[in-house]
Parts: sequence; structure tokens; C-alpha cells
Amino acid sequence: MTPSRFLGGLCLAALALSVSADDGHGYFPPPDNQGGWRVPQDAAEARALAGVEVAKLERAFAATLRSNSPNGGLVVVRKGYLVFEGYYGKAHREGNPDMASTGKAFTSIACGVMLAEHKDKLPQGLDTLVYSKELLPEAFPLRDPREADIRLGHLLCMTSGHNGEGGTPSAVVRGETRSLKASKGQDIRDVDGSSLRVPLWAAPGEGYSYSSPAPHIASMVLRRVTGQELPAYIDEKFARPMGWGAWGYCLYRGEVTMAHANGAGSIALRATDAVRFGYCLAHDGRWGSRQLVPSEYLRLCRTPSPYNPHFPFSLQFEHNAAGQIVGAPRDAYYKTGAGGFCLYVVPSLDLVVYKLGGSDGQWNPDLTRLPQPADKYGVRGEYVAPPKNGAYEGYSIPRILELVCAAVRAE
Repeated sequence: MTPSRFLGGLCLAALALSVSADDGHGYFPPPDNQGGWRVPQDAAEARALAGVEVAKLERAFAATLRSNSPNGGLVVVRKGYLVFEGYYGKAHREGNPDMASTGKAFTSIACGVMLAEHKDKLPQGLDTLVYSKELLPEAFPLRDPREADIRLGHLLCMTSGHNGEGGTPSAVVRGETRSLKASKGQDIRDVDGSSLRVPLWAAPGEGYSYSSPAPHIASMVLRRVTGQELPAYIDEKFARPMGWGAWGYCLYRGEVTMAHANGAGSIALRATDAVRFGYCLAHDGRWGSRQLVPSEYLRLCRTPSPYNPHFPFSLQFEHNAAGQIVGAPRDAYYKTGAGGFCLYVVPSLDLVVYKLGGSDGQWNPDLTRLPQPADKYGVRGEYVAPPKNGAYEGYSIPRILELVCAAVRAE
């Protein structure tokens, strides 16, 4: 390993600068074990080559340290340069944490690829009625006649009518929030069956409610159409082409081994591979000479959807099309996960940001049974725990994005 380099006073682990993977289609990094992301030598080079002020990224990292997660970090890629990489607590580059609902984004993008690859089986695309005996035989007999009207687009925009999760679930109808009755959600011992048993609070399209069973049911459709389990499909379509290192799903929960990966989340990627995925999305679905993700599907991810006129959530991503995040471009879109995880994509800035988080349990390697190499990379920060009186200077997911965007120099 080469000696550490310092950017703006903080140590950024140096990677061996890889030979450019630009084959005429732009820069795309080789796998980490072949050199990985290109890294600026210092703050001046980061400014000149990537157009960022590292000192301002340090402020964003300082805010991440106060984001109410005992473990976490911040990884930033601009113009194909890894310009910042910082961690604290149990987090580090080589870890495979439970990214929780951030995994919903991977399910959605996999469904986008499926729609392009299997047009013969899904000629109606997102308008496909999924509760059919061909696509979801497990759902029959239907528990609610309204299920017959659920389309794939409803599942991926959280407007399928499935009851929201948690002890105090809520829904949004045309911008107005209402409370729902609590219902039993997913059971890891039977993730398929329990997802299908979640009741509907409304007919499809009548409102938005964040309900994890919906994207998992979409992954069940993917399994039926492609003939592959979700992890195998993601490995073929994304992991291998992009050169991910070790990754998996959190299938092992104590004595329980889940029969299927949960389309609602719990994917587990290394940090520098999570930004590979985001980099592909920022580059309109391309990786080198290959179009891995349909560009039209990505446009639908970052713009208001006809399947969800109630809330700025399209195909498992929150989007900024209305400019509600004032300090970020309107094409920014992102997916959060419990514990403070978030993957942000800003195509107009050629910017990808990965905010890590997580409880100690989310960093337990027993969840994936993947080996965890020693931590060798990145800035180390010290978590700022909330005071006992409850008064806490927290930073929201949108605010972290604003702080990183503020580090991008005007061009």
C-alpha cells in the first residue's frame, strides 16, 4: 500500500492510480483489486481535475459524524475521481453492512433491466398487472379483489395500496398525510408469504405509503420472469460488469436462513462498489461500452411518476424534481436505508455520494458470512454521540447532499 496522502488536513488513503479505463466511452474504474478508482494527489489536484473543494467535503463529513448513527461514513466520487472517503465507528471500505432499504434501489434497477430484457413476457412494461397466475401464482386465491388492479409501477412507487410499516404507519394522498392502522409486516421466516399477506389500505394508485412488501413482491415477479434469484440477477447484470468485490445479501439471521433475498433491502456492498453502482446511474446506465441499465428507466427514476402523484418518490427513489432540496440540482435522486444509509446520484454534476450509517448489528459479518478484511483505507473520524438530555444537532439526509453539492465548484 502506498503512503497516505493528505487532502485539506485529513488523511485520504491513497490508492494505486489505475490506468484509465477510458476506451472511448469515458472513464470507468477497474475493480479495486486491479487499481480501483483514480484518486487526486492533493486538494489542488482535486480542485483542478474533479472540480471540488476538499475542505468543504470535510465539513460534510463532520456533519455525517453528527448524523445520529454510531457507525458510518462518507464516500464521494466526482468526474470519476474518488475525492473523499471517510469512516467512523465500525464502518470501513471492506465491510459489507446491511444497507437496509437502500437495497430497494437495486431491486428497482434490476426490474428496469428485466423490463428491457423480457419485453415478450412483459409487453405492458410498468403497466403490467402483476397479480396474475402466470406472474404471481403464490398470490392465489386473491385475498382482496383490489389486488387484481396492482401494476408493477404501483409496486415500485409504493402506491400499490399495501399497508405502511411500523407501529404508526402513514400514507400520503395528494400531498396530505393521514394515519393508518398498524398491520403485521414481513416475516423473515417466510418473506414471500408474509409480503403477500399484508393488507391493502387503499386501491392501487389512490395514495402513497412506504411499505416494504411492495418492492419484495416486485422481486418475486423478477424471479418468475427471469428464472433467477435476485442476487444472481444482480450479480450477472451489475456486479460482474462493474467489477464489484465481495458482496451479498443479509440472509443469515441468527438460526434463520432466509429462503430468498428480500427485494425490500439488506443488500451488502463494499463502500467503493456502492459508488460504482451510483456512477453507472449517473452516467445514464452505461458502464464503458455497455448499456447496463435502460436510460429511459433512469429518467423515470428521477422524475415525477404517473404511478405516484402523491409524493416525490419514483421507482424506489426520492427525487428532487420540484427543487425541495434547495441546495441540490433538480435531477438529484437518492435512496435511503435504516440506520442512516443513503446513496445519492446527481447526473448533472457527475456526482455520486454514499453516506454510510448503521447500528452495530448492521455491521455484523454473520449477516452475510462474508470475510471482513482489515480496515486499511480512508479518513477515520470520531462519532459525536447525542447528549443525554436529548438535545441533538442532527443532520438530515437532504442536508448532507446540500453540503456535498456546495463543495462542487461552479464551472
